[in-house]
Amino acid sequence: MATFNGSEGAPIDRAEAAKWTANYRNAVASENGAAVKAHFYGREILQKLLDQPGAMGIRMYYARDGKSKKQLVLVAADADGNDMEDLVVDGSMICPPDCSTGGDLNG
Repeated sequence: MATFNGSEGAPIDRAEAAKWTANYRNAVASENGAAVKAHFYGREILQKLLDQPGAMGIRMYYARDGKSKKQLVLVAADADGNDMEDLVVDGSMICPPDCSTGGDLNG
């Protein structure tokens, strides 16, 4: 298992990101016609995850709730890559309906 240092992740070109999000929307539309495009989490809850002693970042799990709706479940992860499950987060604002009104990623 990798060791985490808090610098994981990297910027991606906006045009490439727009292409990837379009690929997803197109694939899901061809499967079932409706898709959760995105989740929004506020700064405060993300900061609470990151402020836990030893937290190196945030892991996001794909999930489905009791109504089979797509969700993300977030936990902090430590330097050894282990989930820190004292604080587990959901409660995102889901797009649609809470989507960006502009930009390249929402199509």
